[in-house]
Amino acid sequence: METQTARKYDFETGIYRPPSEGGSYSLLIRTTRNCPWNRCSFCSMYKGETFSIRSVEEIKQDIDAIASIWNDMKSFSWQLGYGGEINREVALALLQQEPVFNASPGFVMVFNWILSGAKTAFLQDANSMIIPTDSLVDILTYLRQTFPSLQRVTTYARSKTIAKKKPESLKRIHEAGLDRLHVGLETGDDDLLKKVKKGTTSGDHIQGGKKAMEAGFQLSEYWMPGLGGKEMWEQHARNTARVMNEINPHYLRSRPFVPAPGTPLLDEYDRGELRLLSPVEQLAELKLMIQELNVTSRVCFDHAGNYWTNKQGRLLFSQDYEGYKFPEEKFRVLELIEEGMDLLF
Repeated sequence: METQTARKYDFETGIYRPPSEGGSYSLLIRTTRNCPWNRCSFCSMYKGETFSIRSVEEIKQDIDAIASIWNDMKSFSWQLGYGGEINREVALALLQQEPVFNASPGFVMVFNWILSGAKTAFLQDANSMIIPTDSLVDILTYLRQTFPSLQRVTTYARSKTIAKKKPESLKRIHEAGLDRLHVGLETGDDDLLKKVKKGTTSGDHIQGGKKAMEAGFQLSEYWMPGLGGKEMWEQHARNTARVMNEINPHYLRSRPFVPAPGTPLLDEYDRGELRLLSPVEQLAELKLMIQELNVTSRVCFDHAGNYWTNKQGRLLFSQDYEGYKFPEEKFRVLELIEEGMDLLF
């Protein structure tokens, strides 16, 4: 009986999701395992892991398991006199009734998702857009039908994968219920893209970004201040701005580069082949990139890596997920950069 109960509630989750999806308590639905590229020299995620696409049947079973948890919480709520409301007391009662949840890392995620209004979901892992279009449409349709409260469904995607998709396929996926794509641009400089083994070019970034926008997706592009070190900082800044200007995505999100353990770039740093920017040099690079931006995007610093502080010792930039609206707040961002640089000088 305990095995049957465990199976009823069993579903699979990965580890990674964007901070904005964690902040909105997104439901995590694992559609693929790990990363199909997995060669970027700055990245420590998924190393040593094999990529695979999960079957539509498996994913639907996971969605059904999550629905069972929600439905049983509602039943417990009525039994306890809360009229279907999901709260801490209901969760504790279910944990006592079904001890299997105490060993389930996904239970707390589902509980927080329900408590937050069950409004957002994120498809894991690194590149759900690699799933064949018909299968992805089937998954999205089932997810939306099962959880009609969902207002936003998002996923990670590679520019090259989007660029290879036909426009009609992208539109079908969007219309089936995928709202936002999170894309790791990292840099718009072709020399640096090659150096860090990104497996894509600035042309791929532009083509993929434009196709995503034309298909109706919200597009969130991530770039890595400092990735080029002292040798390539200027071309990194200028070409990243150039590519962002071509795409003009909805969001630009800053993820400052720090050499991660177990990565080739950390090895380069240890050998003295990669010279990192100082904090003031990082802000100088950021200043140049922002100066050259000509977009109507929201520029966001919603990650702990954006560590610079102001004169009051507080974070220099807001870490709000919606960031700063450009061009309206471009001058404000430049003012903040100047304040941070003055303090460091």
